[in-house]
Amino acid sequence: MKIAVIADTHITSGVVPPGLLRIAGQADMVIHAGDLVQAAVLKELKSVCPDVRAVYGNMDGEELKAKLSARLIIDLPGGIRIGVMHGWGAPAGLLDIVESEFRGKNVQIAVYGHSHQPSRVERNGVIYFNPGSPMDKVYAPYNSYGLIEIRNGVEARIVRI
Repeated sequence: MKIAVIADTHITSGVVPPGLLRIAGQADMVIHAGDLVQAAVLKELKSVCPDVRAVYGNMDGEELKAKLSARLIIDLPGGIRIGVMHGWGAPAGLLDIVESEFRGKNVQIAVYGHSHQPSRVERNGVIYFNPGSPMDKVYAPYNSYGLIEIRNGVEARIVRI
């Protein structure tokens, strides 16, 4: 299984860039870790990948908050569990917040966004995975997204755009 992981798209025009749609269309599932900004982003992603899972972020309005939750746990075959949330607060403490939110939830991967900074850290057997932002590099050296591949185990990697 191939999962495209994105966050912090901050799309205000209602149009997902073709390159991002191509990435989503090549995946079995898309996870969006919040700050879509417009509900049209969900519709466009679902037009190329029917299995889109998303949470809302701090920049998402009432329409998205009514459709999405703040946290999500995805149960996959083989006992794989992925936790998803956006995050809040300063980047320096973000990983601790995410770890606290998913402690005891038996997740193998915790996906989050908010900082726009790509990161893959393992703590106590859990992969904490921030794909960065494919659209905005104000707080990061490059644009990126994430790929999670599940075969005989779990592999999560950052992909520079």
